[in-house]
Amino acid sequence: MAAFFLYLLFVTLEIPLVFRTGSVEVYGSANGDGSTESSDSRVGFRRSPARRMRETSKRISGLFFNETVFDVVTSLDEFSALYKTAKQAWFSGKKLWEELESDKLQPDPIRTDEKNSTEQQCPNSITLTGPEFLSRKRILELPCGLTLGSHITVVGKPRWGHRERDPKIALLREGEQELMVSQFMMELLGLKTVDNEEPPRILHVNPRLKGDWSGKPVIEQNTCYRMQWGHAQRCEGWNSRADEETVDGQVKCEKWLRDDDGTTEDSKTVWWLNRLIGRTKKISYNWPFPFAEGKLFVLTLTAGLEGYHINVDGRHITSFPYRIGFVLEDATGFYLNGDVDVDAVIAASLPSSHPNFAPQQHLEMFKKWQAPSLPVVLGQVELFIGILSAGNHFSERMAIRKTWMQHNLIKSSNVVARFFVALTGRKEINAQLKKEAEYFGDIVIVPYMDNYDLVVLKTVAICEYGVQNLAAKFIMKCDDDTFVRVDAVMKEAKKVVGNKSLYVGNINYYHKPLRDGKWAVTYKEWPEEVYPPYANGPGYIVSSDIAEFVVSEFEQHKLRLFKMEDVSMGMWVEKFNSSKPVEYVHSLKFCQFGCIDDYYTSHYQSPRQMICLWEKLHQGKAQCCNWR
Repeated sequence: MAAFFLYLLFVTLEIPLVFRTGSVEVYGSANGDGSTESSDSRVGFRRSPARRMRETSKRISGLFFNETVFDVVTSLDEFSALYKTAKQAWFSGKKLWEELESDKLQPDPIRTDEKNSTEQQCPNSITLTGPEFLSRKRILELPCGLTLGSHITVVGKPRWGHRERDPKIALLREGEQELMVSQFMMELLGLKTVDNEEPPRILHVNPRLKGDWSGKPVIEQNTCYRMQWGHAQRCEGWNSRADEETVDGQVKCEKWLRDDDGTTEDSKTVWWLNRLIGRTKKISYNWPFPFAEGKLFVLTLTAGLEGYHINVDGRHITSFPYRIGFVLEDATGFYLNGDVDVDAVIAASLPSSHPNFAPQQHLEMFKKWQAPSLPVVLGQVELFIGILSAGNHFSERMAIRKTWMQHNLIKSSNVVARFFVALTGRKEINAQLKKEAEYFGDIVIVPYMDNYDLVVLKTVAICEYGVQNLAAKFIMKCDDDTFVRVDAVMKEAKKVVGNKSLYVGNINYYHKPLRDGKWAVTYKEWPEEVYPPYANGPGYIVSSDIAEFVVSEFEQHKLRLFKMEDVSMGMWVEKFNSSKPVEYVHSLKFCQFGCIDDYYTSHYQSPRQMICLWEKLHQGKAQCCNWR
């Protein structure tokens, strides 16, 4: 009964709306003859009868649901949480889709955003007292971002160290119960570049007075996109190397006194005496660490031509070069938190014009970015790539269209790629999404309210589209922040000789569910102690017979669903493997976190990093950007 409900609930996965240039179609089998069979009868199942392509005018009739089924299945305890989520998502999505189809959403979202942006003022400077800064949750909003020459000054005082039993920046030594810690974080945030997501940290500066794993005071700087950190730049009191690149002529790290320098107070006296008697030989003086507990400081962060510069009490301390994908105009928030008391925050030399932060601005409506026509003959597609995306990720989709979707294998339709997107609660985003889908022809809209727990159903939709609409030999799933080396992925899939079933990716073995924290999984959701072997979600491949098995199990109401889609696929492959051997192909080059050189896929890539990776590929280099 549970599987029957899910089949009825997500029957539109049988007919998701595939938008092509100038028209909207509902997909079924490309044969349209109603007789297509599974490519591998040895598995013991057949593909459902192929369906003819429905006419545009009849597509709404496919969205009929028997809504009384909800009342029956919600009493099942094991699946009640999923049903509740699915029920809410279906009813909300159905209403939104009906509004879209009836053209009730008339305002142009791009014009509205542009009008609002021009009305918003761009102050040249902003000043907040300490109490005012605290009342704003320690965030100074910068309406128009930053520009060359902008600077932010903080007057504050580090707090005295406190004891922590679970320090985040060090490990307790054997026998230690706690550690003295004093640190604070200063960040530039891209508040307007995302919606209901963790904002990118365009710059992260973390002075650690006490508690660092090194046992010394340090200043750590970094960037972060979608909770994935780049390579940290640590200033530990040593001078930057002579051969190391500078930032606007400034070294990345200045030297300061360390406990192991052997420098005493006598050296300060000698330094001053030498100055007084007029010695001509240049004598250097090493200053102490720029921050001290209970001591007032004045810090200034300046945006230079090549990067950021930090001065404390009038002295240059560190410089951090700009990284690809993290730009000044996106820095619309300044955040300061931790063991520090703030007396004042001043931002000055801010831009006078207001950039357009509307996500839709990234759409480039040119025909060269439209998806190529699908092959006329079924079975010509070797690889289908389904890309999970969110409604407001316009810039992410545009970046993929301009980069790896321009690969010759995709332009020739030997490989086909499509975005799978659900609806959002913002009507103007849905309206713009529909226009985007109609123009580019590369989006499959799943008409439900987007929800993390239901991502697994998009994965089922990817399998169904790949086998029933394209009859592709291989099905790949990835995310919209994943950069794919299409040719390398194809070669990896073809390494398996013959007609063997395969499961390719960065495969995890004997992983245990997290039972607490943000990503906690309850025993009701997953009663087993370990997960089956599964490939990480940012990029994996299955052979067509496995994808057909997933679709068949779904249609026969036998498919067990779990909110983590990559674990679900591992579970399905494990079940398939019990009837037909599957070759598991593991490779770390399907990167889960960031990028490695000679990658097959790289994850957590911002739109600008996508462009950088594509440019490097054109130079014959499969090298990373900002991951050095």
